[in-house]
Amino acid sequence: MKRNSSPRRRAALLLVAFLVSAAVLGALILRKYEMRRLKPAPPPQTEVTGTLLVTLFFASPDAQGLVREAREIGACAEPAECAAEVVAELINGPVGELFPTLPPAATVRSVRLEGETALVDLGREFAAGLPGGSHGEMMALYSLVDSLAFNFPRIKKVQFLLEGEKVASIGHLDLSAPLLPDFSLEKKQ
Repeated sequence: MKRNSSPRRRAALLLVAFLVSAAVLGALILRKYEMRRLKPAPPPQTEVTGTLLVTLFFASPDAQGLVREAREIGACAEPAECAAEVVAELINGPVGELFPTLPPAATVRSVRLEGETALVDLGREFAAGLPGGSHGEMMALYSLVDSLAFNFPRIKKVQFLLEGEKVASIGHLDLSAPLLPDFSLEKKQ
């Protein structure tokens, strides 16, 4: 009889060891799936500090081309925020002897980035305050397009909106399609 109890004892020990291993493995698998269900905590919001040096394009004193002017803006968390700051600085006008290209009463409603295109939504006072003539209109629009494309390599073209709507033209210029930058308008000083 001793012989029969020994195999039974081994089988019982083996069964207990299997059950303990299965319970531990099951607990580990359950924990893994529970961890997947929990959403990770968002990273703490860090405040963006510092400044960013940008290049703006304003009209030359003889109004025959665009000239660069450096400007510092506050650092931004998102590229679209920085692009909106660049447009706002263009509206503020030049600091030196250059001439403004955008109407001082113009407002930036929003700037969005969609792929390589910046969608710049301006208020109606932008169109109303543009200088007369196709040359003045061209200087105004390309100062904006060139400033955005120069400072943000991701931006390859700019689509203008007025009060959230796509416009076919402003004055003499066709705006039915986004404008590509034109650095040939830059006048070397």
